[in-house]
Order: sequence, then C-alpha cells, then structure tokens
Amino acid sequence: MILVENVHKRFGDKVAVEDVSFVAEDGAVTGLLGPNGAGKTTTLRMLYSLIVPDRGRAVVDGIDVAQDPAAARARIGVLPDAKGLYPRLTVREHLRYFGRLHGLWGRALEARIDALVELLELKELIHRRTEGFSQGERMKVAIARALVHDPKNVLLDEPTNGLDVMSTRAMRALIRRLREQGTTVLFSSHVMQEVSALCDRIVIVAHGRVVADGTPAELLERTGHHSLEDAFVQLVGIEGPA
Repeated sequence: MILVENVHKRFGDKVAVEDVSFVAEDGAVTGLLGPNGAGKTTTLRMLYSLIVPDRGRAVVDGIDVAQDPAAARARIGVLPDAKGLYPRLTVREHLRYFGRLHGLWGRALEARIDALVELLELKELIHRRTEGFSQGERMKVAIARALVHDPKNVLLDEPTNGLDVMSTRAMRALIRRLREQGTTVLFSSHVMQEVSALCDRIVIVAHGRVVADGTPAELLERTGHHSLEDAFVQLVGIEGPA
C-alpha cells in the first residue's frame, strides 16, 4: 500500500506540489490524473525517493520513503517518464544488471528473468542489444526492468505515451494482471480512455493540489456527468469549447 500525506514541494518560486494526500490500496489500480504541469511526475518522484519533499511524507508498505529510501525502493518497481536503456546491452544483460542492483543473483535471478521473458513476450528479443528497438519493444524492456525484483508496488508515469495500439493493449493487459496478483499499481496519465478502462480509484490533481479523489462512479455522480472527460474538465476548472 502507498500512503501520501500532505506532501509539499517547491522549486524556487514555483510550488509544484502543495499538500497532496491520497492512498493507493493493494490489489487496486489508482490513477493520478491531471493536466500537464499539475504535479503528477513530481509526486511520483517523491514516492521513489528521487526528490525529497519539503514537508509531509510518503509511505510504502509502512516504510517512510524519506527516512529509509533504500528499503522503500526495494518495495517499488518504477517506470519513469524517462525510459532510457543502455543501447549496447542486450535485454538479458539489462535485466541481470538491475536484478543484481536489487540483490538477486544466480539461479533465482535467471528464473525471474525467464518468467518476465514469458510474461512480456520477449523471447525473440532477449539476446539482442536494445539499440534500434521500437518504442513498444523499449517499453517492454523498461517494464521488465521495473518488475525484475517482483515488487509489491508499481509506479508508472504515463506508461502508454508514444505506444501504438497493440503495445497499448499489451500494457493495459499487464496492469490488469498486476492488479489480479494483488500488486498496488499507481500510474499517472492524462488519457481519459486509459483511466476509464483501468482505474479502480482516481486522484485528480490541478495546480499541485488534489481537487478530487474517488472511484470513477463517485466522480461522475459528484459532477453530474456521464463521461470521465467531462467530469475531469469540470473538476480541474478547465474552460473552453466543447
């Protein structure tokens, strides 16, 4: 489970995140939804200890991220917005390297890699260097890297950004499978179709603050709309042509 309590982050004169609070439960998909610049990525970066909040706290499975970042990171798999891979490493070399960073070695590591190869249909790519991979192939490797240590919490920053239709469908299927396994899934997005297809709960942020938090049905009831897109527009205060 992920708990965020009143986290606040300022960069110079700009407040990026202001007193954001929410809970992402085990075995559920929680969407962090908001327009560009709303504070979604900054919030996720505080959760995986890349950024330290000015105040408030982020907790992963009972571990305060700021107080014990190494222990918290061991419980988290992260697909960040920058999905850079080492172009001269093969897929298996990538997964071995990151598995060892998480303390996996020998047969246990190779078995985990083989399981991910099967899960993500990487068999034809496993011995190839990642240089020249398509966006969808790179995404598969990046998500395998995030899952190599079998984390109980997964953070995904706009996971389908730039993917084609088939790769997007594969990513959605994976997210559903993680939920079925009891994993906490927290992902950021501004794609309404993706959110409505996947999320058990939605946290909407605007201007660095939480403006709504609830199930899709609760947000529709609160706004009186029949589509999440219309509800989102109302909740974040966006005005413009229909």
